[in-house]
Amino acid sequence: MKERGTIFLAVLMLVQIGCSAFFMLDVIAEWPVLGQVLDPNLVVEAVASAVLLAGTVAEWKFLTMLLQRQARAERALNVAAGELHELIEKYFHDWGLTPSEADVAMFALKGYSIPEIAGFRGSREGTIKSHLNGIYRKAGVGGRAQLLSLLMEDLMAAPLGEGERAAG
Repeated sequence: MKERGTIFLAVLMLVQIGCSAFFMLDVIAEWPVLGQVLDPNLVVEAVASAVLLAGTVAEWKFLTMLLQRQARAERALNVAAGELHELIEKYFHDWGLTPSEADVAMFALKGYSIPEIAGFRGSREGTIKSHLNGIYRKAGVGGRAQLLSLLMEDLMAAPLGEGERAAG
């Protein structure tokens, strides 16, 4: 969808450039020869054509800048998401979670309910509750909110995207 919008704006700007060129050629064709009086309407048309062209060029530069900024933001977000995932995986490893517990913990961190997690894993709710109790015990927390808080505290303490800033 984003690419369609960019293509649409590029086509619109090309149409604006074409209109500006058409108006400028019209002004040139009607420009009086030396010695004749200059028509004020012709001057207004020439200025309007020049402003239209300048505005289109400015739009193009602004759009290019916005697209570059968006690309940098997406790269930074990807770096942050990757670092968050690595941080969570490190915690799971340090706590000694089994693969099943790590899977359940990830679903819990994403906000899924016990019945939803059970449905995803094809398990009983009692099994999921048992996994969650084991996760909380190994992590040294009292519940899901404390588990999320523990991870968020560490995440907010360490700046993300250091590698991105160094590379950028």
